[in-house]
Amino acid sequence: MVREKRLESLAQLGGIKQLASILMTNPDNGLSGDETDLMQRTDVFGANKYNKPPAKNFLSFVLDALKDMTIIILIACAVLSLVFGIKQHGLKEGWYDGGSIIIAIFLVVAVSALSNYKQGRQFQKLSKVSSNIRVEVVRDGRRQPISIFDAVVGDVMFLKIGDQVPADGLFVDGHSLKVDKSSMTGESDHVEIYSENPFLLLGTKVIDGYGRMMVASVGMNTAWGEMMSSVSRDLDEETPLQARLNKLTSFIGKVGLLVAALVLLVLMTRYFTGHTQDEAGHREFTSGKTKSGDVMDAVVRIVAAAVTIVVVAIPEGLPLAVTLTLAYSMKRMMGDNAMVRKLSACETMGSATTICTDKTGTLTLNEMRVTEFWMGKEHVSVDASRKIAASILEILLQGIGLNTTGTIHVRPLVSAPEILGSPTEKAILSWGALELGLMMDQLKQDWEIIQVEAFNSEKKRSGVAVRRRGELVIHIHWKGAAEMILALCSDYYSQSGTVNVMNDEARSEFGTIIKNMADKSLRCIAFAYRKINGSLAQVHGRLEEDGLTLLGIVGIKDTCRPGVRSAVASCRNAGVNIKMITGDNVHTARAIALECGILNPNKDLEHEAIVEGVQFRNYSPEQRMAAIEKIQVMARLFPFDKLLMV
Repeated sequence: MVREKRLESLAQLGGIKQLASILMTNPDNGLSGDETDLMQRTDVFGANKYNKPPAKNFLSFVLDALKDMTIIILIACAVLSLVFGIKQHGLKEGWYDGGSIIIAIFLVVAVSALSNYKQGRQFQKLSKVSSNIRVEVVRDGRRQPISIFDAVVGDVMFLKIGDQVPADGLFVDGHSLKVDKSSMTGESDHVEIYSENPFLLLGTKVIDGYGRMMVASVGMNTAWGEMMSSVSRDLDEETPLQARLNKLTSFIGKVGLLVAALVLLVLMTRYFTGHTQDEAGHREFTSGKTKSGDVMDAVVRIVAAAVTIVVVAIPEGLPLAVTLTLAYSMKRMMGDNAMVRKLSACETMGSATTICTDKTGTLTLNEMRVTEFWMGKEHVSVDASRKIAASILEILLQGIGLNTTGTIHVRPLVSAPEILGSPTEKAILSWGALELGLMMDQLKQDWEIIQVEAFNSEKKRSGVAVRRRGELVIHIHWKGAAEMILALCSDYYSQSGTVNVMNDEARSEFGTIIKNMADKSLRCIAFAYRKINGSLAQVHGRLEEDGLTLLGIVGIKDTCRPGVRSAVASCRNAGVNIKMITGDNVHTARAIALECGILNPNKDLEHEAIVEGVQFRNYSPEQRMAAIEKIQVMARLFPFDKLLMV
């Protein structure tokens, strides 16, 4: 039903709720989480894993190595050399040349096969770790992270922007959920998922909104699993360097064969035309007089000389030596927990001149907490945030608790609530719950969400339209990058609860506050609000973005990851340039770049070293090429700007 998107079949079953009942799950509370139930579901519906082709054994790698044209030529030469050597010098001494070639071939094949076999085994081991991503499900009424391999039919999963759908399933609820189905259909159109089009397929990617899905099929029973079962892929392609070396080896081998053939032809011609002499100065060959045994010995000697040229000309050890060097590099990289698929990774990294890196979670720990709060133009201590005017506190708690994709779960007998969501959401919700007295469950009982505009990398903000149950007045809340929210505000609240006009002077003062916070490497998030008196029809389409009233600005600290500064210094010493690319504003980006050592405070603080995405985007191609070497930090960018810089 899900694979073929048969809506009429779903209707015949009684819709999502009835299907959930058949699968013995609850759309709100999910599965019970009982181990026996989970194991039974895995036995009946299968595990969320894919049947991969069996790993190649060592003998397969040996056979692959023996298929190499150079090895085949060497084997032929070894056999000829062995035969001719024994013919000329007898068994006791005649096997030396041919035997040594065979020993060399054995070493080349054995070492090459062993190296490839060990790489394959190591990659399989790392591949299992890398594909074991975490997903969030509801079990026993509690949102919790699990391994993607532990997902079972009937699980209710959370989806947000950037997530890849981990199984085939049906849309339960959500807002503005859109997916990119290009991995399944080849078409890059963004498809909206809602109750009339509830089908979600594994492998598609969420590009807007958020929602929940009920898992309908997993692993090999999904559309992706069915497609993969009919496709076989051979991933044993050569690395670029190996291909170039093999091309060189092949070329030298061909030249060697050509020279050997010419030498054979010339020597044979000279011998049979009587132009060669023995040690005594007599002609070696005279037609009708020379014994057939002597002729055979001479021919064997000439062919042996040609074979020797071929053996010497083929540099079979060159690719092997490089393979061993790269295999050693690969082993070292794996020792540093670097995910290396191929030897080409070592080649590529060895050739790198520039590294473009994200900031959040890469250079920083991605463990955020609210450290500053500004209400109007007044700084409010974070641990005294609850002292602001009660009317403003109520509105702020709405903006925190309703305009979020995170959740707060209060567990019995545990003092600290369990908070789940993105690091930024967790930081804000923690502040709301621990310092402002946010009671999320009560808030959701009193208010209903009408419309949502989810956060994405282009808008840098998220919005929600809500109303108190039983009332018509609509409240619109926005949350996002402080300078972007500030531009939408025409008023602001002071700490006492009065509303003030956002004139040019006030806007400039708020700009200075944001800059000062960002200079301390804080991520600045602003909350704004607007009340609309009217009916539901007024918010259909896009949420109102103008005429907002600024509620407050929080500063979120994300500390620099230990070891980053020394790693940046090591790269610099090796001649590798580091460029930091981030969606944060230019002041926060500068502060983190200075903290990590990407920017040199004595050299790199001129205008050209730091640019914003819009500025870089508006350069002409010539200006971009002229500026690219000077740029160390790009801030406040769209996702496409990253590609443009690379």
